Amino acid sequence: MNKIVATIEVRMTSSRLPGKPILKVNGVTMLDHLINRLKNVDIIDEIVVATTENSDDDVLVKIAKEAEVAFYRGEEHNVTGRVIKAARHHDAKTVVQITGDCPIIDHNLVDQVIRVFLNNNSDFVSIGNVRSYPDGMDVSVFELSTLMKSYEMTSNEKHREHVTLHIRENPEIFSHINIMAPKKMFWPELGLTLDENKDYLLIKKIIENFSDNPLFSCEDAIDFLRKHPDLINLNKDVKRKIVI
Repeated sequence: MNKIVATIEVRMTSSRLPGKPILKVNGVTMLDHLINRLKNVDIIDEIVVATTENSDDDVLVKIAKEAEVAFYRGEEHNVTGRVIKAARHHDAKTVVQITGDCPIIDHNLVDQVIRVFLNNNSDFVSIGNVRSYPDGMDVSVFELSTLMKSYEMTSNEKHREHVTLHIRENPEIFSHINIMAPKKMFWPELGLTLDENKDYLLIKKIIENFSDNPLFSCEDAIDFLRKHPDLINLNKDVKRKIVI
């Protein structure tokens, strides 16, 4: 059986915005917003909140339990090892890797990436490796065996911190498919990821606007922001780190 497991890498001790997974909009935490979106990807068999053993992250385990999704606790900085162990613990064959920084990820896009992976002979399929969609729509899909092979090939700290970095750096070893945005959703400089408080302010505006449609799409968010360009200024000067 090809069990498809979505792992959410998340922790409370972000250097730039501590506690960001439990920031709320409409009374719902950022982590819950993300979980609810992934629950609407029917092809995913199980969702696992992959957090750390730190006591600060007890609250994230509580959220996972209340949302009735699985959780796994591992090392804080060896994120790749944490994802591998979480996936193995839950018998994954295919891993859908998402970070907790993407609370408004488009569930339709997640579904698309998984289906492209399942229907093509490629080691790695992603949105975000080559930026075309807004930052915050990032998802990578690969077999657990591929990530384990990558893990065994390197001991570089950056490759432990950034789960698919070694895979992305070595396309001659691991074959890639990069899904590019259609023209109507091409906005690579737009930040819809939760890195700093300025991002939270923008994401809050977007979620509040779609209170009657909590599963709004990436295209819906883009259309809203094109009609309200002043909102883009809220986080336009935030410096982004490396993609997943």
